[in-house]
Amino acid sequence: MIQRQGVRAILLTPEQEVLLLRIRPPECGDWFWITPGGGLEPGETAESGLRRELKEELGLEHFLLGPLVWRRQHTWDWAGKRICQREEYHVVHVARFEPVMSDSIEIQILDRFRWWPVAELAHATERLTPLSLAEIVARYLAQGPPQEPLEIEVRVD
Repeated sequence: MIQRQGVRAILLTPEQEVLLLRIRPPECGDWFWITPGGGLEPGETAESGLRRELKEELGLEHFLLGPLVWRRQHTWDWAGKRICQREEYHVVHVARFEPVMSDSIEIQILDRFRWWPVAELAHATERLTPLSLAEIVARYLAQGPPQEPLEIEVRVD
């Protein structure tokens, strides 16, 4: 099993929308929605990795990195390998923009982007990842960032 660190962003607009990507990994027949981000490369910090990921996945280069608010662990199969990724989630406040992906590998698994109103997340009929996304974003909006990052999920697919 490959152990790695990852970082993801909750991109949040002033209109309380969250940007999600609809993907289908090679070993999975189902589409699901995920926050932008991914695994860290050797020598990267969480901030430098998130900046790289958001540029590759969305074309987003200029943003202020917000607080580290959540952590989770996710284990899944990818391209014949078992991966266990420990992820950090940062809130990034942004104005709504049109994403442009430049990563050729991710283009193969990406179906589309969508700005989701936070109020609609709880009623989504498709799978969202993390599973508690609606609840944790609503809690952030109501209470602000936690004093310490919350452990939100340990998931094994």
